Amino acid sequence: MTASLPLVEAISQRLDKFTHAREEEAAEFGDEGLGFVGHAAASVRGGKRLRARFAWWGWRGIADDDRDADAVIGTCAALEIFQAAALVHDDLIDNSDTRRGRPSAHRALEAAHRGAGWTGDAEAYGRAGSVLLGDLLVAWSDDLFEESLADLSSRAAAAVARAEYARMRRDVTVGQLLDIAEESAWSTAPEDAHAERALRIASYKSARYSVQQPLVIGGALARGDETQLRALRAFGHPLGMAFQLRDDVLGVFGDADETGKPAGDDLREGKRTALVAFARATTAGADRERFDAMLGDVALTDADVAWLRDLIVSSGALARVEALISDYAAEADAALTAAHLETRAAGELRALARAAVERRA
Repeated sequence: MTASLPLVEAISQRLDKFTHAREEEAAEFGDEGLGFVGHAAASVRGGKRLRARFAWWGWRGIADDDRDADAVIGTCAALEIFQAAALVHDDLIDNSDTRRGRPSAHRALEAAHRGAGWTGDAEAYGRAGSVLLGDLLVAWSDDLFEESLADLSSRAAAAVARAEYARMRRDVTVGQLLDIAEESAWSTAPEDAHAERALRIASYKSARYSVQQPLVIGGALARGDETQLRALRAFGHPLGMAFQLRDDVLGVFGDADETGKPAGDDLREGKRTALVAFARATTAGADRERFDAMLGDVALTDADVAWLRDLIVSSGALARVEALISDYAAEADAALTAAHLETRAAGELRALARAAVERRA
């Protein structure tokens, strides 16, 4: 981070510089290719830069000088591009129409097809295009990550960061598969395993790549030793779990104006979250049969969503998840206190943790 720029602005400027270069290169692809690259560039704009901020303060908590600041900013920006890729694919898998209050990538590509007056199936084009768009963003994240590591002062630190980045990408990909598999596999799993399976999905799909791995990547860039990286993991994983469980709550009870997605979307998508596992565990008879029949029905009315919400509350599932969020947040806070990070960085991470769990900007 340069002395004259706040962190988020510095990351955004690095992203703008990178995507502008990609758009200049795209001129040779013709209008269709240029438009496609434009969609990719648009997908990295906005957001709270959560993963980038965790990476930066993970680095800042261990680094004893600023010599690698520019390389770290580039790495932070690469994490944001990877996040954009994950969201593009996630929205396609979930058939989500919106993201951050705007059309999701596959819907934007579909609209572009229609707007251009092309022949063929606009919806199929949007879906196929978004697969490729996510793939392009993954490639971009690799490009910027490697470009940034090339400027790092320590090759050994770069090697550790590269390994952590690779692990992050593998984990979130498998975690996404576990998530979609569970929408079908839950019916064959033992009833008493549903909550454990939901928490495993939360760990691999979100907690690790949203919080834990960005922190560890930042620490690796600072040439942190294994004890220091272990301390960052001990803070990052429970915080990431609290973050994802809060996301699960918002997916059912959130305000659409704040989340940017329709209220109750997770219920229509049939997400097998801890909320669902806990609700089913204490519900029986006709109510459970109705719950199972309604969950995952894309045609749910507002009244149907309200009924499902009421059951989740009355079953005690919401209270149990809120208690888990509190427990995970407390575990993370204790780990941060024990981590012996640089004082300002520890304070920034504590504030960032509160914002992540409470969903403040």
